[in-house]
Amino acid sequence: MTVRVPFLDLGAATREIAAEQAAAIARVVDGGWYVLGPEVERFENAFAASAGATHAVGVGNGLDAIRLVLQALGIGPGDEVIVPSHTYVATWLGITATGARPVPVEPQGDLFTIDAAAVEHAIGSRTAAIMPVHLYGQPADMVGLEALAGRHGLALVSDAAQAHGARLAGRPVGAYGTASTWSFYPSKNLGALGDAGAVTTDDAALARRLRRLRNYGSEEKYIHLEQGVNSRLDELQAAVLSVRLRHLDGWNARRAALATQYGHGLAGTDLALPRTPAGADPCWHLYVIRTPQRESLAAHLASHGVSTLIHYPIPPHRQEAFAGDPLARLRLPWAEAAAAQVLSLPIGPHLEPRLVDVVCDAVRTFPALAAAA
Repeated sequence: MTVRVPFLDLGAATREIAAEQAAAIARVVDGGWYVLGPEVERFENAFAASAGATHAVGVGNGLDAIRLVLQALGIGPGDEVIVPSHTYVATWLGITATGARPVPVEPQGDLFTIDAAAVEHAIGSRTAAIMPVHLYGQPADMVGLEALAGRHGLALVSDAAQAHGARLAGRPVGAYGTASTWSFYPSKNLGALGDAGAVTTDDAALARRLRRLRNYGSEEKYIHLEQGVNSRLDELQAAVLSVRLRHLDGWNARRAALATQYGHGLAGTDLALPRTPAGADPCWHLYVIRTPQRESLAAHLASHGVSTLIHYPIPPHRQEAFAGDPLARLRLPWAEAAAAQVLSLPIGPHLEPRLVDVVCDAVRTFPALAAAA
């Protein structure tokens, strides 16, 4: 009988913390305050501390977090924001939503993140910000990028949607730069029961403007100081996230143990395994390998009951959303090669270690790898 290995079991987290989560939800329902109340404030304070920042501003989702922080920084039409060429499209869409332009930079070597050396060549007269992405939970070169941004007077806003709990040089990734944007989409390491997001920062004035922008441009009811939007983290999601935040470190430790197990189990194959930069402590949101035989390996694993996903099969500049835009004509060979080769293996805090062995055993029976060995 084939053993089934799910990619991610979202229900397992709820089952583990069922009593705590149910109590938090009941507290909100019984309290009768559902928008911008004590639960949001409680979560914002706890998450800011966890992320290494002074302030956290809860918003509706991760895309809004990017769009609103750029708007709050005064970035818009005529400005350029440097981004990785290989990322989820939301990173780019958050920039274009403000009227600014993404300027893609290719990751270097076998890392999925951009570094200061590559970014420096892309800085021009219109550059307003650098937006690294801690892709797959691997911290970007924030030390180098922070120094670079400081030299050029640029904002440094990281997309940390996949980096809850990740650290670099002993500090949470949210402790670096001007601000960090976060998604609490259910599949994230810190996931809500629906869409939710946040921005963290040490800048009190920036946090205040973000709170205004997320709430129709208002700080006082019926007084609107600017044209804001409705993008508010709600009380129910905040209450659930507060519960889950208390479990985040433990869940990330389980992910790290599984990543180590994968590293041992797949050693010696011709797969390109994830590489962690020096001084980085990833949160292992995803365990992503690379192989030119991606499609056939995925089919082989599926035949053995192993679920896989591709993050991401089409690079942003090749998406139909950018057809007709000069971005679509760019040659970005690293991103295009990665899109054809990346494969995410099952990982999550509730994946049993024995199932990682099942995955590794199935990979090792893949004929192309066996022939290479």
